Amino acid sequence: MSIDRVGLSAKQRLVLTAERLYAVHGLDGVPLRQIVAEAGMGNKTAVQYHFGSKEGLIQAILVNRLDDLDRRRELLQARVPANNLRAVVEAHQLPLIELAEDDNCFYLPFLEQLVRKVDPMLALPASNLAAENAYYERVEELLTDVPIPLRPIRVRQASATALHTCADRQRSRLVGSPVPPYALHVSHLLDSLIAALTAKPSRETRSALEAWIATGQD
Repeated sequence: MSIDRVGLSAKQRLVLTAERLYAVHGLDGVPLRQIVAEAGMGNKTAVQYHFGSKEGLIQAILVNRLDDLDRRRELLQARVPANNLRAVVEAHQLPLIELAEDDNCFYLPFLEQLVRKVDPMLALPASNLAAENAYYERVEELLTDVPIPLRPIRVRQASATALHTCADRQRSRLVGSPVPPYALHVSHLLDSLIAALTAKPSRETRSALEAWIATGQD
C-alpha cells in the first residue's frame, strides 16, 4: 500500500511512509533506505537531511497528528459536563478511536510499536503534554472512590487499552476479518474503560497498595 503523494511535501511523504512501515514491521524492522525508496525519493540520505536521524524521524511521526487530535479533543471537551466521567473519557479517546477507521492511517499501530521502546509522554512537545496532563488530572478528580495512588495508574491503563483495542480492530479490518459495527465498538470500549477506571479495589489490591506506600514509593 502506497500513499497518495499529490500535494505532499518531501517531509510529509517520508513521515507517512515511515508511519506505515514502522507500524507493520516494527521500529527495528525497516532500513531508512526502504522508507526513502517507498516515499518515491531519489536522495538516499533524505531522512538525515530532513530529520537528522532515525530518532528524529520517529519523533516527527509521533507529533505529526497530535495537534489535530488535540484540536478535536478540545472541541469535544467543550461540550462535556465537567462531572460526567464517561463523556470526559469519550471526548479524549474518540479522536484516537476514529483514526483506526481510516485505512490509510497507521498511527495507532505505530504508537503500539513506539510504546515498546519508550514512554511517548516523555517525547511530547510542551503544548501536547499539557493537554494530556490536563486530561489525566480531570479524570483522576472524578475517580473519587479510587485511592489516590491508583488513579494515575488506572488512567494510563485505560489509555493503553483504548490504543491496543483500536489497533487490533484496524488490523482485523485490513485483513478482512469480521469486526463489530463501529457504534457498538465505541460504546462497548467506553463501557470497558469506565468499568476499569471505577472498579472498587479488592482487598488484595488495597493490601498491596498499603505495602507499596509503606516502602516510601510515590
